[in-house]
Amino acid sequence: MPVNKDTDKRNQNIKIYINGLFYDRDDAKISVFDSGFLLGDGIWEGIRLVNNTWVFLDEHLDRLFEGCKAIDININLSKNEIKTALLETQKINNMSDSAHARLMITRGNKIKPFQQPSLSDGINFVIIMEHSDPNPNNDGINLVTVPQVRGLPMSQDPKLNSHSKLNCILACIQANKAGGDEALMLDPYGFVSTTNSCNFFIVRNNEVWTSTGDYCMNGITRLKVIQLCKNNNIPVFEKNFSLVDVYSAQESFITGTLGSLTQVLTIDGRNIGSSDDGWPITEKLRSSYKELINA
Repeated sequence: MPVNKDTDKRNQNIKIYINGLFYDRDDAKISVFDSGFLLGDGIWEGIRLVNNTWVFLDEHLDRLFEGCKAIDININLSKNEIKTALLETQKINNMSDSAHARLMITRGNKIKPFQQPSLSDGINFVIIMEHSDPNPNNDGINLVTVPQVRGLPMSQDPKLNSHSKLNCILACIQANKAGGDEALMLDPYGFVSTTNSCNFFIVRNNEVWTSTGDYCMNGITRLKVIQLCKNNNIPVFEKNFSLVDVYSAQESFITGTLGSLTQVLTIDGRNIGSSDDGWPITEKLRSSYKELINA
């Protein structure tokens, strides 16, 4: 999700959690031998604080544990212990609303700077919590389709929320160089998959379409929006579709933990939808999602 540069001065004084201790922002350090720093070897989750509640916390923690298990990281912490660390970080930073936390678990410090996982000596667990505008792109964003694709699961499964994000970073760079806010990425077969950081939706014939989910992060906000479509009797489909379908869409939006539902204004220089017609389905879903997280 493209974000504005941080102008909230409160974030200069945040306390950062590292392995059970708290540090000032400028003093929060990880060893250069950390597996995440050396190799991108770790799993992370982003969680949003709304009205003193961490939104969909259990689902985020389930995905954190599933990701660590998938890459054979033994967390050695219970979900309740992670919740306790999160709440302690929230308390010490005096946060109750409009905040974002990034939970990061790496394989830990390595004895030598080599790939072999057995050279790591136990996890590093970090929580960065910041005051954050829940939707920094209120006016919408512009996407650019890029040549960088979402890979096959046997290379690096795109559904894994790992620290290894170079593929997505390259896609974002390609989009930025072309004047876009974020990249629209295709799957290995040329179907539309996702953006470099968010899940992607279009509206055609008053139906909501999103990708099959085979080549993208199956986002929790994505899942909630699909369910909201069903609850509101809006036809919704997880399917293959191409750029031809995208360019003539009535509406388009992206979803993510921080930005919720953000409207897409243009894709590859083509206007999506019309200001005369409005974006009724996007607005309906945005309103329903807001009610859901504030319930």
